[in-house]
Amino acid sequence: MANPSPVSAPQLLAFRGAGLALVLGTLLSGCSLAPSFPGLGREPKPTRLSETPVSPLLPSGGNVIVKAVEKTGPAVVRIDTVKRLVNPMGGLFGRGPAIQQQQGQGSGFIIEADGVVLTNAHVVEGANEVGVTLPDGRSFTGKVLGADPLTDVAVVKVVSSNLPVAPMGDSAKVRPGEWAIAIGNPLGLDNTVTAGIISAIQRTNAVGEGQRVPYLQTDAAVNPGNSGGPLINDRGQVIGINTAIRQAPGAGLSFAIPINTARQIAEQILARGYATHPYIGVRLQALTPQLAREINASTNACRLPEVNGVVVVDVMPNSPAERGGLRPCDLIEKVAGNAVRNPSEVQLDVDGGQVNRPLELTVRRDGNQQTLSVRPAELPHQS
Repeated sequence: MANPSPVSAPQLLAFRGAGLALVLGTLLSGCSLAPSFPGLGREPKPTRLSETPVSPLLPSGGNVIVKAVEKTGPAVVRIDTVKRLVNPMGGLFGRGPAIQQQQGQGSGFIIEADGVVLTNAHVVEGANEVGVTLPDGRSFTGKVLGADPLTDVAVVKVVSSNLPVAPMGDSAKVRPGEWAIAIGNPLGLDNTVTAGIISAIQRTNAVGEGQRVPYLQTDAAVNPGNSGGPLINDRGQVIGINTAIRQAPGAGLSFAIPINTARQIAEQILARGYATHPYIGVRLQALTPQLAREINASTNACRLPEVNGVVVVDVMPNSPAERGGLRPCDLIEKVAGNAVRNPSEVQLDVDGGQVNRPLELTVRRDGNQQTLSVRPAELPHQS
């Protein structure tokens, strides 16, 4: 189905430079007119609007959003970065300084009382200086312990103790329609809270094909500077890291890394300074009936069923996929027993496997179904 309106490419939410935004809230309220009931003898007595009962939007006993923010808010930090760049026109040419400084800003949250902070990799990417500021005004110099650009997760450490810690939730239990509350520092406005709902889970096409994160989608408003900040539930538990937005006329879509994924990456970074990812070494293409017809008509190398699915375009030489018997033109139907519909789902299931542990792939080749065993290798990490 074609989109009714164009959608821009996903935007990462790190904030560069200074800016000011005024946020206007609209309070929606409603009332119902008292209906008449013919044949019942008399109509209900009209009531004044002030007497009309209104169903509460939130459970009685206090605002759950306020309580959730009070739990997590003290552990949400502002991250200021300085990146030093060489100016090729500076120095001898006299067009500015030889070294220029680029300032950036994002958000993060404390996950351990001794100063371990979780944020986005793109917030601290290439930073020469990292500053961490708590809502109570305390500021620290941060050290990046490691960052994983594939999942956009980074860990920063500050030297301190007894810091407030954000409670962790379980993103596997998140369901569409639940409350979603974002806390961060958008556009330089510290400690900003916005709220909405979880719009969708397991978004495997949020930022393009082949991604390694099943994003949470929310309609809670986020902006540049929210990057790395927590998305929390109505119990004040972190369920995700706010990461990217897609904008369209009249609406914005926000995406967050599920906290279960982020914690797995953070644990690896804390243990060894980097995260590992399994890979099998294939290039994949989303298959449609139309594409299958075109391929079948143009070459004898592939005879593909006219279905929606995932086809192997290329297999890297001496890769786990080649050693496991995978071939170009194979239609991948299942990975580890899970049916797959697009390249992102294949990628996520491979990521769910382990290095050097057999991973079962069900493929269709020349009309016949086969089961192959592939042992993923460790993807070389970026230093």
